[in-house]
Amino acid sequence: MAPPGIAGHRPDRYSPGMILLRHGQSEFNLHFSESRVDPGIVDPLLTPLGHAQARAAAEALRHQGIRRIITSPYTRALQTAEPVARALDVPVMVHPVVRERYKFACDIGTKRIDLERDWPHRDFSGIDEIWWPAIEEPAASIIDRARLFRAEMSALHDWADTLVVSHWGFILSMTGTSVMNGDWLRCDPTLPPPAEISWRA
Repeated sequence: MAPPGIAGHRPDRYSPGMILLRHGQSEFNLHFSESRVDPGIVDPLLTPLGHAQARAAAEALRHQGIRRIITSPYTRALQTAEPVARALDVPVMVHPVVRERYKFACDIGTKRIDLERDWPHRDFSGIDEIWWPAIEEPAASIIDRARLFRAEMSALHDWADTLVVSHWGFILSMTGTSVMNGDWLRCDPTLPPPAEISWRA
């Protein structure tokens, strides 16, 4: 059994389906969960617990048939994807469409030029210099992004071999399910999107 706060309750045996993994606990998550007040942390890093959750996810996902990883450009997602990519030895694609809904300070990203400096082994050529919105993103916008991604993945013959490292709001938009940091679930992009979404965390 995994230690408290570390994802480990998903079955290890392989069952087909694209996997959506929420990033590990970030510095923002830690402070916001205590106060429910935006602590003003821009593009936060993972906490020690968040790193442990990422390592636990890497171990749990080792035998799930994953052949590619798609990750959000936010640092917390990149840090979560790193141990998984090492454990599985699969390619990683950075894709801003799976980013979080822009609402808090943590959703201000890092410029592409700085990401390229900090993550020289990752390819950021497919993203804009400023890849996050300038103002708060309405719910309809992230739902539209999820719909776009659903169509994009459905067009691939091997979509079921994909791991997506993403965020609470995007995973909620894809599945209608709220997941905790470091937790994951399966999603069939060929099925209809959720009929209703509750934005209460």
